[in-house]
Amino acid sequence: MSDGTQTALARLLSPLDELVREGARQLLQRALKLEVAEVLAQFDELRDDAGRHRVVRNGHLPGRTVLTGAGPLEVRQPRLRDRAGKEAPDRFQVTSAILPPYLRRSSAMDALIPWLYLKGISAADMSEALQPLIGTNNVSAAVVLKLKEEWERERQAWKQRDLAQEEYVSLWADGVYFTIRLDRDDRQCILVLIGATKDGRKELLAVQDGYRESEQSWHELLTDLKQQGLVIPPKLAVGDGALGFWAALRKVYPTTREQRCWMHKSGNVLDKLPKAVQPRAKDDLRQVWMAETRAAANAAFDLFLDKYGAKYPKATACLAKDRDELLAFYDFPAEHWKHLRTTNPIESTFATVRLRHRRTKGSGSREACLAMVFKLVRHAQRHWRKLDAHQLIPEVLAGRRFVDGIIDTTHRDAA
Repeated sequence: MSDGTQTALARLLSPLDELVREGARQLLQRALKLEVAEVLAQFDELRDDAGRHRVVRNGHLPGRTVLTGAGPLEVRQPRLRDRAGKEAPDRFQVTSAILPPYLRRSSAMDALIPWLYLKGISAADMSEALQPLIGTNNVSAAVVLKLKEEWERERQAWKQRDLAQEEYVSLWADGVYFTIRLDRDDRQCILVLIGATKDGRKELLAVQDGYRESEQSWHELLTDLKQQGLVIPPKLAVGDGALGFWAALRKVYPTTREQRCWMHKSGNVLDKLPKAVQPRAKDDLRQVWMAETRAAANAAFDLFLDKYGAKYPKATACLAKDRDELLAFYDFPAEHWKHLRTTNPIESTFATVRLRHRRTKGSGSREACLAMVFKLVRHAQRHWRKLDAHQLIPEVLAGRRFVDGIIDTTHRDAA
């Protein structure tokens, strides 16, 4: 970075920025002291053979710089030790929960760097991009490259996790496309699968590089999940009309119900209508998927076919061929319908990424893009909402029958 650029960026850091940074440093230092005091109080009654406190203060660890959203913070961490010695079988290992050993970046920075990189900021430009944001330019290209390698190792370890104890009530599937700078002849398709757990949490279940959205690519992904221990079929899968996913799903989890995404289906139907007709047709489609009962939805469905079938047979055929799959959500709790009618958990996560990615040069390689997507989605997962009325999920998993979203109390289906 040139001296002129550094000078210009330095002007962006106002006295208020410096005040915020110093305040953050003091808060962190204070929190570390309080944490040490709590540990000492916790082990106050633990004594050695001479009657002395075993866990005691022992000066400070060497000072270090931690990169945070407030900028680089210089901290000195109080040190504790156990007088019992390294050979003692019950020796207490004192580790800070706030500032673990070797931590150099906060989780916010771990999310910011891949976010910038995926948006087209190259490793060489990362320092200049971070300067006005956090007031430091000490993130070199080499650091970014090491981080990418670390994220890829993290992804590989995550792919090997044990899923034998897991059970998912529903899945959302989609293929997300990205342009790769070093591979201009093709676009990378990343297959994404999100699952809803027994307690209603949405979590990233799989993210994998695929050849477009082919059956073979989806089959490999689903088979990998089964080999990891996910043998209990989800009750419902939500996705667009890509035949590759559904063909693979029927082979790996044949009992899983299928729900077509209404957002994708509506777009496909409307594309086959003249623009002047689309607003009215969009409202008519909404009358289908927003109906309170399956009977009302079927009536609105038939009305749409009658209304537009004569002039626009391609549009109505596109809708009619997936009637059962479009209305599958009526057999699940009504509180879950808004989660099940679309692939929104995936679409909302990638909406900004897709928009920005089209306006940049793209990622440098397929591996780098996959690692970035994995890191971004894992970070976004922390803010995903649970399914509404998640207390009903055990009823769904047990095979209880729902009619128009209401649990059928007259009998219990076999699980």
